[in-house]
Amino acid sequence: MNYYETIKWIFNRLPSYQNIGLKSYKPGLKRIKTFCSYLGNPQCYFKSIHIGGTNGKGSTVHMLSSILQEEKYNIGLFTSPHLIDFRERICYNGYLIEKDFIIDFIKENKKIIEKEQISFFEMNTALAFQYFKEKKVYIAIIEVGMGGRLDSTNIIDPEISVITNISEDHTESLGENRLKISLEKAGIIKKNKSVIIGNKISNDIRFIFLQESFKKNSPIYFSENIKDYSKYKNPFKAKYQNLNKIIVLKIIDILNKRKNIIISNKSIENGLKNIIKNTSFKGRWHILQYNPKIICDIAHNEGGFIMIKNQLKKELYKNLHLILGFVKEKKVEKLLKYFSNEAFYYFCQPNIERKYPIDDLKKLVKKNFKNYRKIYFFSSVKNAYLYAKLKAKKKDLILICGSTFIVSEALILNFSLNLQKVVY
Repeated sequence: MNYYETIKWIFNRLPSYQNIGLKSYKPGLKRIKTFCSYLGNPQCYFKSIHIGGTNGKGSTVHMLSSILQEEKYNIGLFTSPHLIDFRERICYNGYLIEKDFIIDFIKENKKIIEKEQISFFEMNTALAFQYFKEKKVYIAIIEVGMGGRLDSTNIIDPEISVITNISEDHTESLGENRLKISLEKAGIIKKNKSVIIGNKISNDIRFIFLQESFKKNSPIYFSENIKDYSKYKNPFKAKYQNLNKIIVLKIIDILNKRKNIIISNKSIENGLKNIIKNTSFKGRWHILQYNPKIICDIAHNEGGFIMIKNQLKKELYKNLHLILGFVKEKKVEKLLKYFSNEAFYYFCQPNIERKYPIDDLKKLVKKNFKNYRKIYFFSSVKNAYLYAKLKAKKKDLILICGSTFIVSEALILNFSLNLQKVVY
């Protein structure tokens, strides 16, 4: 198979949670342990940092990767989902995994993948571990896929575990409230290894993490108790990224106290400043253009929408235009309440099986909005995006959010439109 055929096989043979949701979810570590054992346990050949949480994982891992790259360590980065290219999930020193490596990996391991019924995410995890082993990665920054305790990434023995925050998301898999979700996420805490808990949490959730860290004899740090006296600026426009920056600086502080890892102040400064250049990070308060200003953000749950709402208060604009779409599992009615009735709305649906159908959105919107004159519905992201651009004036703001898949399609479309301008 060539690369195109290989990727097609991966998505057809191993349907992803990204596309079909809960039907693809296979909790448990038995399959990934079997697969990695077959590969010679590649996860044992590099140091790692494990980062979980509901929101902020992606920002945290990219900030950290950029800083460590500036210090010239060989860095592996495993994240999910991808926005444009499947290879975004697995990077080495800021470069995407080579197409030939993916082709060869599938060719060599196709039989065991089929025999053991390895899931899409398990395959990605094993692929990343094997790649990092062969690239002789010094530190791999591993983002949890979902939850923590039963996530396939949880077979690593990291230097540090991080839980960025707790919010209600994936409740159909992780539990219907924050306490149950916290128990799942606490599952990444390892024996005798430091753990950092980000964002402010309630006392009952704090107790869960304290209890687990006590059982594991793991030093625990709560970022809400860490004052940000640092001279390092937030590398992003969005103020909410300060929370992730504090977590990253605490990781660096812990690493610097060890003899075998040293990160200079200069590397921290340059790493934060060069995050886009070093890691091609996108999709988080990502400004696509000005006049009108177009921003996309993959916020897709209540915690993310609260951050978005607070960030909008700091933006200057005349009219707000919202391009919104969702997936089936989300509590959409709850999310709709975070935005003003005065905004223009362009509701759409992503081009995936999990899409929240536009007809269902119409029913919800009629129930929740009074100013129906400013609301439009589209069967595609493309049509919503183009119409919003047509309606918006120079001093207006267009915000695209609600789903990773809405942002993904918008980014691809924006790239295509800009490419056409260059060509013509």
